[in-house]
Amino acid sequence: MTVVATEKMEKFLSNLVVSTTPSQKEAAENFREMDFPTTRNEYWKYTRLGKITNKQFTNRFDQKKDLDIADAIVSSQYLVVENGSIREDLSHYKTDFKIEFKTDTADSEKYTLDNTHVFTALNKAFYTQVISVSIAPKAIIEEPLQLIFVEQGSGVIANCRVEIEAGKSSQSSLIYTQISDNSVGCFNNSITTIEVDENAHFTLHKLQAGNDTSLSISTEQVVQKANSTFKINTFSFSGLLIRNNVNILVQGENCETYMNGAVITKDKEHIDNHTFVDHQVPNCYSNENYKYVLDGQSTGVFNGRVIVQKDAQVINAYQNNGNILLSEQASINSKPELEIYADDVKCSHGSTTGQLDEDALFYLQARGISKPKARKLLVSAFVGEIIESIDNERLNTLLHVILKKEHNWDF
Repeated sequence: MTVVATEKMEKFLSNLVVSTTPSQKEAAENFREMDFPTTRNEYWKYTRLGKITNKQFTNRFDQKKDLDIADAIVSSQYLVVENGSIREDLSHYKTDFKIEFKTDTADSEKYTLDNTHVFTALNKAFYTQVISVSIAPKAIIEEPLQLIFVEQGSGVIANCRVEIEAGKSSQSSLIYTQISDNSVGCFNNSITTIEVDENAHFTLHKLQAGNDTSLSISTEQVVQKANSTFKINTFSFSGLLIRNNVNILVQGENCETYMNGAVITKDKEHIDNHTFVDHQVPNCYSNENYKYVLDGQSTGVFNGRVIVQKDAQVINAYQNNGNILLSEQASINSKPELEIYADDVKCSHGSTTGQLDEDALFYLQARGISKPKARKLLVSAFVGEIIESIDNERLNTLLHVILKKEHNWDF
């Protein structure tokens, strides 16, 4: 088996140029000794990776002079990343955020990353630069920083790596926008590490809107200190295969954690959200709400796991996953999980799956609304609470533009 695995990795690596830095050369050698997970692995039970693992990607590409990003810009300060490479010539940002570009991740080992994870190893071996974003202590930054990740070319792999530090008592937000500039079969393998310091409030909005050939695996590794608030809103609207891993370690008391997701699919798209919240200390609150609308022959996965450790008393933790299937061929695998080792807690989880209410459809049609329009109205009422909760007007508008473009939905 080891020989087969090595041959498979050698084939996967055959078109990739390995960095000359010692740490990345070592990471590439470690990657060669690993194997891609299969559905026999519980963590990947419902996601087949053949669309990625059976391909040969390249990390070489011809840089475009101009990228088609104008319609995706929703902030006055933004950083453009083309296939994992930073484009300062197309970026525009002020000094509100301290932004640095690093070529070594040695100083980021304080973050808890699963280095036995094959896609973590792949990222470590082939990232181009690390984007470091720092928010100063006590800084209150109203305008978000937008990172625009653009995929272009054919079969290009982008290993993006971002480090974010929200200083004590700061308040800020970032927007990730993943888009395609006429790309074909590109693969975005990204890692973001986030430290939310004491009394800091940080929000990450994440829009995934590539195209129907886009492939994406992303990991957010978050550490929360005392009295902090962390929010992540994930919108997955287009992609052949998308896997989101959100891992949150709540290390300080009186923290609040919010995770929201809106998934809209069509055709044969597959979108998988895996969340993990580790409550390690008392007196904290977490709430996650993911809603899926699945059409065509698409598939969805939701796996939300919450652990309440033995000494983590007075924890309130809630999970909700709601799913609507718009076609008989669409399917969802939902697995909310709670592991509770403390006794003074309030925790709950729930998952519902169904089709649109026929009585509600009939009611709307009886009042002169066409069936397609009635379906859109019911879907918008279902998933709209997540989309409309975004307080950034320009981002909210972009979400509706993408929905119209990709799904012909006009809420």
